[in-house]
Amino acid sequence: MYEIYLLPAAQKDLDELESRIFQRVIQRIPSLSADARPHDSLKLTREEGYRLRSGDYRLLYRIDDGARRIYIYRIKHRKDAYGK
Repeated sequence: MYEIYLLPAAQKDLDELESRIFQRVIQRIPSLSADARPHDSLKLTREEGYRLRSGDYRLLYRIDDGARRIYIYRIKHRKDAYGK
């Protein structure tokens, strides 16, 4: 099992979501505890980390396998999720 840490920027992103989207996104987070790399996650190419889809939103996170921790660092709409 992995411990999940929601970093301040991700918490701010969550706080700004409307209720319906918030509920959908928040349901995806606990599943990462059991499986840090679920079949629908994708390793990012431009930066270190992974992304997990939740509708039109993306959970961006990094995995520390040694410490068994997951750090969710952003939760953004797909058009805004990836740096340019």
